[in-house]
Amino acid sequence: MYIVDSLIGKLVIAISSRALFNLDESNEIFDTKGEKAYTDFQINHEDEVLAKGVAYPLIEKLLKLKDPKSEESLVEIVLISKNDPNTGLRVFNSIEKYNLNITRAAFTRGRTPYKYLKAFKADLFLSANADDVKIALKNGFASATIFPGVYTPEDEDSDEIRIAFDGDAVIFSDEAERINAEQGLAAFTQSEAAKSDIPLQAGPFAAFLATLNQLQKRYDGQSRQPIRTALVTARNAPAHKRPIKTLRAWGFGVDEAFFLGGLDKTPILKSFNPHIFFDDQQTYCFNASQAVPTGHVPNGVKNANSIVSLTASGNEV
Repeated sequence: MYIVDSLIGKLVIAISSRALFNLDESNEIFDTKGEKAYTDFQINHEDEVLAKGVAYPLIEKLLKLKDPKSEESLVEIVLISKNDPNTGLRVFNSIEKYNLNITRAAFTRGRTPYKYLKAFKADLFLSANADDVKIALKNGFASATIFPGVYTPEDEDSDEIRIAFDGDAVIFSDEAERINAEQGLAAFTQSEAAKSDIPLQAGPFAAFLATLNQLQKRYDGQSRQPIRTALVTARNAPAHKRPIKTLRAWGFGVDEAFFLGGLDKTPILKSFNPHIFFDDQQTYCFNASQAVPTGHVPNGVKNANSIVSLTASGNEV
């Protein structure tokens, strides 16, 4: 049998069923009544379509992304679920009802799925299970926990995909953020001004941003650019120089940048209206999640006391 590796050259996103769909009702049954009641519920409601989840608009947009020359799909979405195949059938039925081109999946029956991310060549892992995200991040995968929040309907007038990132501990390492945490804002500002020509180390989402830039290049010379990125950071001048020069040194960057000097990021995010925003600080994530789909990146000094459970519980992710 001749097998074609159709994942080569694609952006691959692994997503959990709870990030893609709203499974709050069935997950509550699992938590309160146990696995058997959960299994019975899912099988009995197998043909009922699940409501769209927080990350659904992003996934729907990405699946429409085509190469401008070959018209081939540029994105592969892989369902990574802690359901077993029996209960996972309801999820796939909903995928079919919504006409989503998702054909690959892993069902792990309660086991953390991070070890399968490499096999699927995942560039990004999105989940509602914080423990699974922490483990995946620790093992080198760009990963984020989808915060509960408002479901943002697709903007019908545009096929543009907007993705926003925090800087420190997300695109960049937390080396500068550590100085701020340990020595204060004045020391941070002084250090960043002095090191403005020294590139920051890469953070967990640097490679993902680089992959987005590669996809953007496919549209060079085209009348439209379907992907737009933004840096939304609490930094301000003179600490703004180092991230700009770091991205320049790396050979890729963002379309827009906002240096907010500690202001709440939510108003800017409302204006940029991303299909997802990534940040390492839970306070920013909570505020942002009330307005836009948000993913928490549990990385860096701000998450130093976060405990990773290697035996993450829960059937759903």
